[in-house]
Amino acid sequence: MDAFPDMIVTMDSLVDQSNKTQFHWILTGTNTGGGGTGNKVKISGFEEWIINGGGRIQESIGTFDSEEYDRQLNIDIVE
Repeated sequence: MDAFPDMIVTMDSLVDQSNKTQFHWILTGTNTGGGGTGNKVKISGFEEWIINGGGRIQESIGTFDSEEYDRQLNIDIVE
């Protein structure tokens, strides 16, 4: 969060699947924190939540396109 002081995360959608829920999000911000590139980014991803019997989040697994994130920051990708 320090890297994007103006970060905004918005909900794109919420998808229910039996014992899982996917929270789809869009992150926008400018990379101006501590040694940042100054580049703006807009990426999407989702958190997949496993819901327990009490209706609480038991596990959360997040995913996003890291190559697209690096491209928008102009970070060289080492292979």
